[in-house]
Amino acid sequence: MARIAGIDLPKNKRVLIGLTYIFGIGNHTSQEIVAAANVDGSIRVKDLSEAEVGRISAIVSDIKVEGDLRREVTGNVKRLMEIKSYRGLRHRNNLPSRGQRTKTNARTRRGRKGMAIKSKRKV
Repeated sequence: MARIAGIDLPKNKRVLIGLTYIFGIGNHTSQEIVAAANVDGSIRVKDLSEAEVGRISAIVSDIKVEGDLRREVTGNVKRLMEIKSYRGLRHRNNLPSRGQRTKTNARTRRGRKGMAIKSKRKV
């Protein structure tokens, strides 16, 4: 099992897909990493040799991933809330911050609202 950037990659996935399990690495970045490491992206993670894992992890160590990236993102959001920008207020109120409508949709962000239950009439 390959362990890169503190993450155990799933062994039955292809290398290109397995790298996307690391926070901060998507499809495009994983393709660039595999090309720079001179590794075939279509082989499975369990078939990687130690040298190939070493080359991949050396390249990933130069990219900001996992804990550092999460800290930076949360710091950016906190900064927006501290300066009381529009986006910061939307984050604080748990509302969509990218201009989506909220009158009908946005259930994921606003939460499930309790439905009024009609009381039954006594006979």
